[in-house]
Amino acid sequence: MGQIKELVQSQRKFFLSEATFDYDFRIKQLRALRSMLEKYEKSIYQALKQDLNKAQYDAFTTEIGFVYNEIKHTEKHLKEWMKDEPVDAPVTHKGTKSFIRKEPYGVTLIIAPWNYPLQLTLAPAIGAIAAGNTVIVKPSEFSPSTSSLVAKMIGETFDPKFFAVVEGAQETSEALLNERFDYIFFTGSTAVGKIIMREASKHLTPVTLELGGKSPAIIDKDANLSLSAKRIVWGKYTNAGQTCVAPDYVYVHHKIKDKLLKEIKKQITSLYSKKPLENNDFVRIINEKHFNRLSGYLSNGKVAIGGNTDPEQLKIEPTVLEDVSWDDPVMQDEIFGPILPVLTFEQLDDVIVDLKQREKPLALYYFGEKEKKQEKVMTSLSFGGGCINDTLYHLANPNLPFGGVGSSGMGGYHGKHSFNTFSHQKSILKHTTKFDLPLRYGGGKLALSVIKKIMK
Repeated sequence: MGQIKELVQSQRKFFLSEATFDYDFRIKQLRALRSMLEKYEKSIYQALKQDLNKAQYDAFTTEIGFVYNEIKHTEKHLKEWMKDEPVDAPVTHKGTKSFIRKEPYGVTLIIAPWNYPLQLTLAPAIGAIAAGNTVIVKPSEFSPSTSSLVAKMIGETFDPKFFAVVEGAQETSEALLNERFDYIFFTGSTAVGKIIMREASKHLTPVTLELGGKSPAIIDKDANLSLSAKRIVWGKYTNAGQTCVAPDYVYVHHKIKDKLLKEIKKQITSLYSKKPLENNDFVRIINEKHFNRLSGYLSNGKVAIGGNTDPEQLKIEPTVLEDVSWDDPVMQDEIFGPILPVLTFEQLDDVIVDLKQREKPLALYYFGEKEKKQEKVMTSLSFGGGCINDTLYHLANPNLPFGGVGSSGMGGYHGKHSFNTFSHQKSILKHTTKFDLPLRYGGGKLALSVIKKIMK
């Protein structure tokens, strides 16, 4: 693994040359990234089809288009983001100017997952580049076609001393984490996130951890059922449920449960046909291990909708489970697949009390028309981010930070928040030499009296 050490050293040398500090350099790299995507767009579709059976529409909207949009937004605002930010000073600081300068951390490492293997590799890299860092990305070995293509694209487009790809499995990640980075950005499971944080602590390296958890969708009795079902089905079964912010389970008011299930069934048919396993565009499960794990959940509770599987294609049709309890295996961990357990409640307050006792999820979705209840849910429960009367859509607004809290992660990104994540906020005070206030140096009751009046 000596090559990794050499790569990190070459990037550190390049960073220390200050070549990345300039706006023109950064904007040039972002434009090169855009051109790279345009050049390889057809190949990206093919790679995503091979890894996950993604249809072209899904591949564009959730991966390629998302990255294009991030680049466009960053190009538009980068000059403004890079400016020093002036701040006010108290009266005790007469003759000073104070400002915040955003400086790059240095050599950054991005470890990406397999579920959105293009988007979740390149979107953080956009922020790292915009902030003036060098970048090493480690794509997931579980999406080999996309990993290989990303390595080829970046290798052909960028100088490795600025932006490079390191492919490999667990031992490669371990070798990377043995090196000293200035910032680490990880997307993946909570269990691995703990390992990343432990390794980063050896060098006191700051981290952003984009993890997961069991993200609930709460459907109150006054919700618009048809639209709620449509948006839940879209949010849950996009990418076959292999989305960190997919609704993990539903909490529905007991009086409307049956109606909701009927609407969900109707929407599944509308979006994926009556036989989703025969739908050539329905995303497959990433590998046999995950397929077997998910198939084991199908015996929990009672299958209300779906439940069929195709082991050869590694496909599980959109499935809804009822009569499930928190003691069932399906409710113990994040599902990360096309299986949706449905729980019921009588009082919204009971749901809030229950969820407060559980780990904080990456997302939460509330469906209901009463603003008072909307406000109560959003205020009383802690979660990374979420929606009222929708799912997933908050991710598509680059002005909203995306990230977790507690066991669902730390730090956020997208748009300006990506730039800020990969920038150190450096505080600077500039003082005049034309005069010098004697009060600061003490000496005498008068000075103390004046300072007390000013500071109290």
